[in-house]
Amino acid sequence: MARAERRADAAALHPVSIAFIGAGALLLVAPLYFTFVFATHARSEIFNSPPPLWFGHALLSNLQLLLERLPYWRNLGMSLYVAGMTTALNLLLCSLAGFAFAVYEFRFKRALFAMVLGSMMLPSFLNMIPSFMVMNVLGWIDEPRALYIPGAAGALGIFMMRQYIGSAIPRDLLDAARMDGCSEPRIFWSVVMPLLGPALGTLGLITFITSWNNFVGPLVVMRTVDNYTLPLALRSMQSPNNTEWGALMAGSAIAMLPLLVAFFFCARRLVAGLTAGAVRG
Repeated sequence: MARAERRADAAALHPVSIAFIGAGALLLVAPLYFTFVFATHARSEIFNSPPPLWFGHALLSNLQLLLERLPYWRNLGMSLYVAGMTTALNLLLCSLAGFAFAVYEFRFKRALFAMVLGSMMLPSFLNMIPSFMVMNVLGWIDEPRALYIPGAAGALGIFMMRQYIGSAIPRDLLDAARMDGCSEPRIFWSVVMPLLGPALGTLGLITFITSWNNFVGPLVVMRTVDNYTLPLALRSMQSPNNTEWGALMAGSAIAMLPLLVAFFFCARRLVAGLTAGAVRG
């Protein structure tokens, strides 16, 4: 009887749950939708009351104005290059570090891993002045490597890879490879790396999105508009009295497309990677 009552209560709550989830989804999707809608309207139309709710006919003029104000395609290429290099370096170095922390025993292992975890607790803005000073000494100001070298191995990536390797890859498999005569680098490349698909997909997506949306890093080290990444380039279009919001929305809409494509192809791996290594034995 009690079980039947619980089922009846769950059935009654089901439409309410769907309504709440739907409302939350609309709130999350609304900014994305209006970005694409406003990209097709002139500045005067965007600030009408009520604002436009459907697509307009000013997309080409907004794109033309955007290209007049910014070297937009160069900025887009710079963002792709920096995000791609940051992601590739993170996948390589974080997987190597995670493999070492998960498999080997060495002196000061616990202390080093504690330092890695501790660095995750530090606010990112504390690194602004030291990062600028280091990049200035190296002569890397206004160069792309000043953006992807400092972020080449993140603490979050090392932690994720260590947890995944420790929980998802059996030690017996590694021991069997050693008995077959595999060297440690060969074990990593031929045995471990092919099994890291979900973790690599998750880390790659997170790293790419973080690098793509990075605003403070380019603001600190970049000096010329040609070397701006998209967040900084789009911000430079804003002025107190003469911001072309239609052109700005058009640039923002184009900037979202790589993220949407990356998420579309990696969403399943993201979920698998977040859950597969969640528990360490």
